Amino acid sequence: MEQAKIVIVDDDQDIRDTLQHILEGRQYTVITATNKEEGLEKVRTEKPDLTMLDVMMETWQDGFEMARILKKDPNLKGMPILMLTGVRDQTGIDFKSTAGDPTWLPVDGFLEKPVEPNVLLAEVERLLTEKTQDSPVD
Repeated sequence: MEQAKIVIVDDDQDIRDTLQHILEGRQYTVITATNKEEGLEKVRTEKPDLTMLDVMMETWQDGFEMARILKKDPNLKGMPILMLTGVRDQTGIDFKSTAGDPTWLPVDGFLEKPVEPNVLLAEVERLLTEKTQDSPVD
């Protein structure tokens, strides 16, 4: 069985490297991007099984905007989005309570940085399993 493909979009090189190392340790194929524009291009060309987004990149709302764009793209229907952010440490706002709201925060999972590897992997596996269960049988 082919391992899942995951795109990570985060402006922090250390975060990208760490996430990539953890995910590749489980044999996932990982593609990285440093900002919203590069991330949109990679997601559209690579058609990953899962996309992981930071909230604040070049602007404080890049992750939110990217999530909304991806969820509206019919070519990416069913692709789960996992948001990883340390935004609560910087703003005091708990966005996790609104994760999944189709207008405000249309993501399928939300984890706060720093995230423990076992927590990250469990959430990735949950989202990929749900995606597989929701996919129509050919």
